[in-house]
Amino acid sequence: MNFFIKCLIGFLILVLASWVNNFLPGSWVIIIVLAIVAYFIIHEYNQLVNDKNMVKNAWSKIEVQLNRRADLIYNLVETVKGYAGHENKTLREVIEARSGLLNATTVPEMATSNKQVSDSLMSLFAIVEAYPDLKANENFLNLQNQLENTENLIASYRESYNNAVFTYNNSCEQFPSNVVAKMFNFNEADFFESDDESRMVPKVQF
Repeated sequence: MNFFIKCLIGFLILVLASWVNNFLPGSWVIIIVLAIVAYFIIHEYNQLVNDKNMVKNAWSKIEVQLNRRADLIYNLVETVKGYAGHENKTLREVIEARSGLLNATTVPEMATSNKQVSDSLMSLFAIVEAYPDLKANENFLNLQNQLENTENLIASYRESYNNAVFTYNNSCEQFPSNVVAKMFNFNEADFFESDDESRMVPKVQF
């Protein structure tokens, strides 16, 4: 809440107090208490909105990278098909995992799907070892590097997102802001969990 709005609210409270006092002399104490309560509710509500928007903004950055990852995986699979098209099982698992990631709608679902994608990529890169020509393919190497960069960005944005969730959830849980959170239905956000060991794209060894 900016300074102008605070001043406006203060002015309106004083006008209301003056008006009420004309009808109920000596009611200043009650009015002051009510004004303090109103100010507290407004302040905590705006803080909750700010914290929630920080979570949304942080999550939007992760979503951009997850979508980019899905696009890179599609191109990667198409490249691998040209050299190892008969590896149907592994390729199918990668495509199914990618589809699960694109169809996920909640943070927990995306976290689970993201891990499944990482696991399927591990299997895909394992079979690449048997195809020297594929390992040396410029397009394949470029896609692999882009995937690794995307994974690093996801990891970085995940940390920022989880920090924002931690702050927001504390506001939803801790007194007295939790009272306002319940009044206006502010619900806790989900953390974006991940298996850091499985998320890294393995490097193809020559």
